[in-house]
Amino acid sequence: MRPEEVSVFPVGEKNVAFGQYFVGQSYLNMLTTQGVAIGNVTFEPGCRNNWHIHHAKSGGGQILLCTAGRGYYQEWGQAPRELHPGDVVVIPPEVKHWHGAAPDSWFAHLAVEVPGEETSNQWLEAVSEEEYRNLK
Repeated sequence: MRPEEVSVFPVGEKNVAFGQYFVGQSYLNMLTTQGVAIGNVTFEPGCRNNWHIHHAKSGGGQILLCTAGRGYYQEWGQAPRELHPGDVVVIPPEVKHWHGAAPDSWFAHLAVEVPGEETSNQWLEAVSEEEYRNLK
């Protein structure tokens, strides 16, 4: 499968700006940065982002609208959740988590940044190979 066949939204360029926070290759196409930032994030098979936290004094967090392929979302201390097109993940602020593609599938989601006060992202350690290999 070619990247442009993954989603109805344009895949965009290789995600160089945030590449250090991913294991594997991802692509980013910011659909809008006005009002509410929405990015189409596409993951090659096996690609996932590091554990991270969306901080906010009030409001904030992130919503993932899954559009293509098969992926995973996991909160710290919880079991991973398998994701498919049409799934919605609401991530409250201050929750440590990661998301990305299944080992054998491309995956795409729209990442919606929930507006808030004093928002920031804290990027943490990579998801270990052992944790990732143990996904169903």
